[in-house]
Amino acid sequence: MLASLPQARYHSAFEPGCGNGEMSALLAARCDRILACDGAASAVAAARRRLHGMAPPAVRVEQRRLPGQWPSGERFDLVVISELAYYFDAPALRDMLMRTYAMLDEGGELAMCHYLHDFDDRVTSTADAHALAGQLPGMVRSVRHLDRDFLLEVWQRTVS
Repeated sequence: MLASLPQARYHSAFEPGCGNGEMSALLAARCDRILACDGAASAVAAARRRLHGMAPPAVRVEQRRLPGQWPSGERFDLVVISELAYYFDAPALRDMLMRTYAMLDEGGELAMCHYLHDFDDRVTSTADAHALAGQLPGMVRSVRHLDRDFLLEVWQRTVS
């Protein structure tokens, strides 16, 4: 994921569905500030342990139920949605992606990476989830990597 991000440094990143915070820690090294969130209290606790010592407000870990508790009033130049989108049905995912678009700065990037194979909790296919992201207005795909196990794509919000 990190090698696929076009910018060397980002001002502000948002990682919904941060899990245990492994990706958040890697992103924090390339971002001035990061908001990581997860719906599960155990994941939030694990992420806080993993990110311990990274001072707020540079790194914030919050428990949020998505898409209803999507952050509002904040701007980001990077949003990373990884191993998350397929847990939502199309209307909820479309809502999350529109909220993502609304919070992205011009020139900001949306990075998505998801497992391709079926599993019990999957609601939406990876192909369908990424296709919805590709339909966002004013977004241009800059990276596409299709592996036998995952799809990774990055879109940039065009500057008007």
